[in-house]
Amino acid sequence: MKKTSKVPFIIDAHLDLATNAMTMNRDLTKTVQEIREKEIELGWKDYQDRGNGTVSLPELREGNLGLVLATMISRYSENGSPLHTMALPGWHSPQQAFAHAQCQLAWYREMEASGEMVQITTKEELATHYKKWTENSESLQKKPVGYILALEGADSIVNLDYLYTFHEQGLRSIGISHFGPGRYAAGTHADGSGLTKLGKELLNEMNKLPMQLDLTHLTDKGFFEALEVFKGTVIASHQNCRSIVPGERQFSDDQIKCIIERDGMLGGALDTWMLYPDFKMGKDDPKKCNIHMELLVDHFDHICQMAGNSKHIGFGSDLDGLFGLEQTPYDINTIADLQKFDVILENRGYTQKDRDNIFYGNWLRTLNRILS
Repeated sequence: MKKTSKVPFIIDAHLDLATNAMTMNRDLTKTVQEIREKEIELGWKDYQDRGNGTVSLPELREGNLGLVLATMISRYSENGSPLHTMALPGWHSPQQAFAHAQCQLAWYREMEASGEMVQITTKEELATHYKKWTENSESLQKKPVGYILALEGADSIVNLDYLYTFHEQGLRSIGISHFGPGRYAAGTHADGSGLTKLGKELLNEMNKLPMQLDLTHLTDKGFFEALEVFKGTVIASHQNCRSIVPGERQFSDDQIKCIIERDGMLGGALDTWMLYPDFKMGKDDPKKCNIHMELLVDHFDHICQMAGNSKHIGFGSDLDGLFGLEQTPYDINTIADLQKFDVILENRGYTQKDRDNIFYGNWLRTLNRILS
């Protein structure tokens, strides 16, 4: 029998909402379909995913995605460009990168002011928000999407004083690397390099604050160096398994084991090249390659087998992370389709408790450690 009830609450640990709003110029208060139609009407071709977006605030509500880790992304690159169409984009000074991050934060503040979103910084706020979504009969249209502020790539932290500025603004999660070289650590496609001197100083300073370190995008060398320095909560917000889909962007079993031993979390990502070996971006078609949602559960299974339980996995979809339907499992139309995982997981043998862990319970446990 087909299920008719929805999972009441889902947490997504990685969404680039501000990038979509302020770089992609998407009004995320509109439905996904409205955004697609507008981009097609305007004939925009500047990004591969124009007309193919999957995320907006109405769809988050439709899918009961009541809480997200929402990013600010702002790189520094001496020779780069701020345009994401460049190979190594970035602002030409850390101060510019900080200002751009503040622009993204200003968008989140506008969403708060209009009642679309609400920032979560304390345990009490998290408990109240969870109750509002799961026990209140209030219309979905009136429920603000909760967000915990995250930084993907730390280049915009001009110096250690700025870490405290960000923390006062609600920042609770930092991934110190992104793609290529970084001021604090090397990232994806810069394998062989690790933390910089500044990176080690930043992690030592983060040890003094209730913050979590997002290990996503770190190189193998940087990953193990970071674990030596940082003593707090560690997660990988959008990360899959290298043993299933090879590539330095995925984590090895040794890395996954380290996260499990630190009682950390891995958020399963839904970018097709992280689910299907040798997927060629811009060329391969998810439908023709038979890339479907259930492939993510192969990664979940692997992590659960390593851990002996379901306590270290959740969702970190990365949907609309500068890709759309052209690079998403073919059975996803919008982010609201994360609801489909309830049946998929049940059919794969995951109990109700397991599914509760995956949809929200594990992230609630982890996030409560970094909230005051």
